[in-house]
Amino acid sequence: MKKILSSFIAATLIAGCSSSVDTSNFTQMSQFSGGQRTGDATSYYWYTESASQALSASDHVTSETYGWYETSYRWDEGSVREVVRKGEQLKDGDLVPYTAHVRFNKDGEAVYQQYRVNKKILPLNEGQLERYVLEAKAITKMTKDQNKQGLELIQGYWDGSTFERCNGPDYNKVEFNHTLPNFVMSRLSTLDNYIGFLGKIRNNTVYIDELLILADDDHDCIERPLLITE
Repeated sequence: MKKILSSFIAATLIAGCSSSVDTSNFTQMSQFSGGQRTGDATSYYWYTESASQALSASDHVTSETYGWYETSYRWDEGSVREVVRKGEQLKDGDLVPYTAHVRFNKDGEAVYQQYRVNKKILPLNEGQLERYVLEAKAITKMTKDQNKQGLELIQGYWDGSTFERCNGPDYNKVEFNHTLPNFVMSRLSTLDNYIGFLGKIRNNTVYIDELLILADDDHDCIERPLLITE
């Protein structure tokens, strides 16, 4: 560590002696997260931008009826240029695996597409292609709108007295939205649970605004899908 620090200081001094540091190439990355519950489907969202320009997004969507999927989206020069999705969908009464991979050119035309359902290669129609792009854009709007309300996607484990955030610290102060149903409040007060919700953390207190998922404590934390290789 000392060698690394010394090298960094030396490099900084040399740069300072030769010329002023050019910060024009440094851009700030902004990270957003959010989610929603619609019917029996629960969605987690993540979005990244730089200098107000979209870079990437991801989703993880589960439905008690229709299966699940997760997606990665990539932008370039303001347009959605690549989408990769994998999951399971309902087909003939069974859940079968599927994957989709689409690349778009700068004019929004699909120049590459591969869609597999249960190992069979099928075509994607224009409606499906358009839906991928619309879903990507919807993620950017929803996560930024929720961020303006001070909300973010938070996951962790609650034992009735302590909230252990996924990959984060523990919190002893938790405030629940009073509109939660009584049976939910009862379960939260008596059982160990995994919870995913829209909320915020302020002054070492966790505020749960909208509960998205309530599950047993053996439920894994859901990480942001990264399906597109750089």
